[in-house]
Amino acid sequence: MRLLAVFVSSRLSPADPLYPRLVRYGEVLAEEGFGLACGGYKGGMEALARGVKAKGGVVVGVTAPALFPDRPGPNPHVDLELPAATLPERIGRLLDLGAGYLALPGGVGTLAELTLAWNLLYLRRGLGRPLAVDPYWLAFLRAQGEIAPEDLALLQVVEDEEDLRRFLRSL
Repeated sequence: MRLLAVFVSSRLSPADPLYPRLVRYGEVLAEEGFGLACGGYKGGMEALARGVKAKGGVVVGVTAPALFPDRPGPNPHVDLELPAATLPERIGRLLDLGAGYLALPGGVGTLAELTLAWNLLYLRRGLGRPLAVDPYWLAFLRAQGEIAPEDLALLQVVEDEEDLRRFLRSL
C-alpha cells in the first residue's frame, strides 16, 4: 500500500476546530487507497490516524521514544510503530515511506519536516516526491519575503477535501 507522509502538530486536542477536518482527511486518504505515515503520537497525528482506520486503512507511526520520553507511546490507531533513535532518522524514515508529503498546521517539528521535504524537492527541481501544504504554511512561507516565487511554486496547496483528493490522485 502506498503511504502519504503527513507532517502535523501533536498538540491539537479533539476540541480544536481543525481536529474534525483532519479526521476527514484521514478518511479521504483511505478512500483514495493510501495509508498514513506520520509521527504516530497524539494531536493531529491521532486525528488523521483515526480517520484512516475508520475507513480500513493502514497507519505507520515513526516514533522517537528517546526524544519524547514523556509520551506513552503511539496513539491507539497505529498499526505499525517504527521507533527512530534520532530526529534526523525519524524525519528520514517518514520521507522514505511517503509516496508524497502533506504539511498541515503545526509547530517547530512540523516546520522541520516540511523544510527538509521541500529542500529535497527543490534540489531535484520537480523530480522529487510531491509536497502539498495547507494554506497555513503557504502564508507563513510567503511572509518570510526571501523565498523566490519559483520555489514556492514547487508546493501544491491543499485547502480542502477536494484538493486533497486531487493531490493524492496525482501521486
